[in-house]
Amino acid sequence: MNHADLTMGEQHAYDAARFAELVDSAAAEDWARPSPVAAWSALDVVTHLIEWPRAFLQSSAGMDLPTLEVAADPAAAWKRHTADIQALFDDPAGRAVSNPHTGDQPVDVALSQIYTPDIWMHSWDLARALGRDFDLGAERAAATLAGATAMENAMRSSGQFGPRVEVSSDASPQERLLGFIGRDPYWRP
Repeated sequence: MNHADLTMGEQHAYDAARFAELVDSAAAEDWARPSPVAAWSALDVVTHLIEWPRAFLQSSAGMDLPTLEVAADPAAAWKRHTADIQALFDDPAGRAVSNPHTGDQPVDVALSQIYTPDIWMHSWDLARALGRDFDLGAERAAATLAGATAMENAMRSSGQFGPRVEVSSDASPQERLLGFIGRDPYWRP
């Protein structure tokens, strides 16, 4: 798939659907499993991807999306959340966000820049927590790494990325990207 040919809404739908497959495949006992994100369980990965964008939209755009009970039913919460966010891509209706980190932007542009990539990256985290592999895609991983490298200082100072994990010189683009953002690409639960 050539991700460069997808609209912002199509990319979100694609990444959210891949994440949904992982969520739907988890058994009740899987939610307590550790993830590659330090101190996070598999459930914490899903909770993060639901709670922070809803809070972001409330604080930066005044959008009041209902609170979802993620722990009660992660799959149902993810389905509802994905529908809520996809509706903003499908009909942004002139809505905008105003945030000191993103500036003033149309809501779909802001979500495309900061939220959709988060789903994509955290899909690897959830897959690994569930004991599975996940292919981020070599082209997309290489392109993301190239862009992230250009703003490494800002990324590291945000506190949202761990210290770089060194990988071998012949590592795949995915392994290099994961190491760059502070994940051990060979992590196992």
